[in-house]
Amino acid sequence: MEVDAFELDHDLIQYLSKTINKYDGKGNFSVNIHEEDFIHSAVESLTGDLFSSPLENFTHAILNPPYKKLNSNSAHRLALRRVGIETVNLYSAFVALAVALVAQGGQIVAIIPRSFCNGPYYRPFRDFILERTAIRHMHLFDSRNTAFKDDDVLQENIIIRLERGGQQGPVTISTSADDSFSDLTAHEHPFDRIVFPDDTERFIHIPTSSKQNAIELSPAIRYTLADLGIKVSTGPVVDFRLKTHLRDMPGPTTVPLLYPGHFSSSGTTWPIDGMKKSNAIERNADTEKWLYPNGYYCVVRRFSSKEEKRRIVASMVEPGTFGDAPVLGFENHLNLFHENKHGLPEPLARGLAVFLNTTAVDEHFRSFSGHTQVNATDLRLMKYPSRVALVQLGEWAVQQGTLTQDKIDAKLRTLTA
Repeated sequence: MEVDAFELDHDLIQYLSKTINKYDGKGNFSVNIHEEDFIHSAVESLTGDLFSSPLENFTHAILNPPYKKLNSNSAHRLALRRVGIETVNLYSAFVALAVALVAQGGQIVAIIPRSFCNGPYYRPFRDFILERTAIRHMHLFDSRNTAFKDDDVLQENIIIRLERGGQQGPVTISTSADDSFSDLTAHEHPFDRIVFPDDTERFIHIPTSSKQNAIELSPAIRYTLADLGIKVSTGPVVDFRLKTHLRDMPGPTTVPLLYPGHFSSSGTTWPIDGMKKSNAIERNADTEKWLYPNGYYCVVRRFSSKEEKRRIVASMVEPGTFGDAPVLGFENHLNLFHENKHGLPEPLARGLAVFLNTTAVDEHFRSFSGHTQVNATDLRLMKYPSRVALVQLGEWAVQQGTLTQDKIDAKLRTLTA
């Protein structure tokens, strides 16, 4: 066995050597420790650089890569483009290079964030690995706080096993609470539950149950927001850029400014006296383009805390809450559903909020996103009931008075196309 080990941090080389030396002399075993930049070494090997030592076609690659964003004009990004790799983070660069370096049938195992599973920035990386490898196994840790208790981890991490050039088949998904794996559970899933056949973005889902949820099972939930004539955008008011126009409380020349803190399970509360955030924004030539006409909207907050029960939390914006205010400001920590920068019909906005607050939607979202952030792009790429069904859902919600989680989950199961 011949091992090539890469470590750029000089201070860690002695510890790496100590670990590897435990195996020295045990059978046919040799190690080459490379105190050099893996990205540049791999790229030089793959391009046949005359001044570099070629790396052999590996049979196995084990990675715990660094996590750091790559600027578009950085030396690493430019080097990666030389071998046809376009990606935005060091960890995905390491995995892509490992895939490129292993022989056919070679195995790649990496512990990495889940962020590559969704979102437009990782689309080229998803294409790269899906076209060159078969996903064999993904392991998910149920809790960030226990598996990575020494780190401030906002992104869920997974262990993934890929096979270079393998024929894609079922994928094993396993879970455990922490890195002791004492409560390990595993299920096998058909690949069309991992990457949906009709998904042009090729999101990678990690289902944690062997059973399909209501979103997957219902033929009624198959429409895009474009089909519905609805758009979703990030709240346009970036408070630090408009700081001079913000006001703690409303005044004669201001209009309401809405933050996630104005919304709760009991409804919308505005203004909130003593709130750390502003309640109002001046309406003038500098702010006008960031404001929306007062009306009915559905909003979803963009961030949740690490161990919060839900990722998707939707709320209704009702115009009556803001008196005779002609326009509203939506702060950047909200996602906003609208019709061409105008409000939605009330039943539609209400039905959309009810749908998004179902357990099935939250579970579906968690299957492809391990981050605490909910992006407008993620919401845009989800599937929804028809416009008519959402309106009916909104009308039903008004008739119910108080809504419970059990009620809305049961109602979702009755939807028809």
